[in-house]
Amino acid sequence: MAVQDAAQIVMRDMTGEDIHAAAELCFEQQWPHREEDLALFLSIGEGVVAEVDGKVVGTIMGWRFGESFATLGMVIVSKAMQGRGLGRRLMDAMLDRLQGRTVILNATEEGLPLYRKLGFVELGTVCQHQAIAPAQPLVQLRPGERVRPMGAADGAALEALYAAAAGMDRKAVLDAFQAEGQTVVLCREHEQTGFAVLRRFGRGWAIAPVVAPDLTGAQALIAHWLGTQSGSFCRIDIPESSGLGPWLEELGLPEVGRVTMMAHGAAPVPGDAAQVFAIAAQALG
Repeated sequence: MAVQDAAQIVMRDMTGEDIHAAAELCFEQQWPHREEDLALFLSIGEGVVAEVDGKVVGTIMGWRFGESFATLGMVIVSKAMQGRGLGRRLMDAMLDRLQGRTVILNATEEGLPLYRKLGFVELGTVCQHQAIAPAQPLVQLRPGERVRPMGAADGAALEALYAAAAGMDRKAVLDAFQAEGQTVVLCREHEQTGFAVLRRFGRGWAIAPVVAPDLTGAQALIAHWLGTQSGSFCRIDIPESSGLGPWLEELGLPEVGRVTMMAHGAAPVPGDAAQVFAIAAQALG
């Protein structure tokens, strides 16, 4: 139900009809999201928009993962409405919906003060790397390891790998991304130990997410997709702690930006068998 205040700001549920307006706000902020990207995000989550005189002037989206965790993102306020507390109102609206869960977000420098006031604490840094993908040599794997296309029987194993590496249920994201993109699997003696998804996003292609047992495995998965996309624009968002940054720089994918990963509540505890080397998206974590 819409709630309207004296400032004539209406807060309501986001629907598919708002995707075009949300994409226009992204364009104003120089964010790369296409309408297709936003529609995919909304299909696995929920959103709130702020309107003034029927015009969308702010957005926020949220995603629930299992019973204990959620992420939020796409927090945008039009330039004309900034400085009026609208970002806080959007955050309050989404946090109310996600109450009882740990909420994780990736904060831009501009958003940090608000998120700190709301009780979010810093977990680490996510670095954005992107460029036209150069030709890539293959990464030397250990004996018994190989990278192969995903098969019909891999679904449950990859879902379990992602959940363990992230410390939360990520089935909704994985299912949606695999339906839209392509997946390769890292195997060791026929056991699935990692995977990487390639999908359309923004200006070109995103390699996201990437889950692997170690740095060499992650490099092999990423190099596979960079090799297939040589000459195309590619993006990958990595935790700074992953150790991939120097390697990506050497390959010709420089860091172009960074955000701060933050949590409101107890942070998820990843397992030891695999690690998230590239996140699904800055909004989704």
